[in-house]
Amino acid sequence: MRNEKKKSFYQEFEVFSKRTATSPFQHQFCLLAPNEEVAMVMAQENFMRREPVADIWVVNRKHIRTLHPEEKRMLARIDNKDYRTTKGYGYLRKKWRQYEQKMLDEKEILSWGGDKK
Repeated sequence: MRNEKKKSFYQEFEVFSKRTATSPFQHQFCLLAPNEEVAMVMAQENFMRREPVADIWVVNRKHIRTLHPEEKRMLARIDNKDYRTTKGYGYLRKKWRQYEQKMLDEKEILSWGGDKK
């Protein structure tokens, strides 16, 4: 009975921070606290004293929405769009080498004509 009471008393909070005003937020850790105010104080005490921080977010985990398995299926690619990823351009290095070699061969051939002075 006592463990059940502790579970309902404490809430899980996720802590995010950013080092500078222009840097993105990064997840740091999660903590247990009875409410938002205590969670913020705990986050400041445990995190801000260790490194410089420009801002902190403390978010109750129950307010974070995740994708359901049905929704995750929608993220799968329907068609092949490898050309949008950088790995789709791997063949260009080989083509560029072939092009450069062709150019060098043409230059060499033109140089065989020599100057007729």
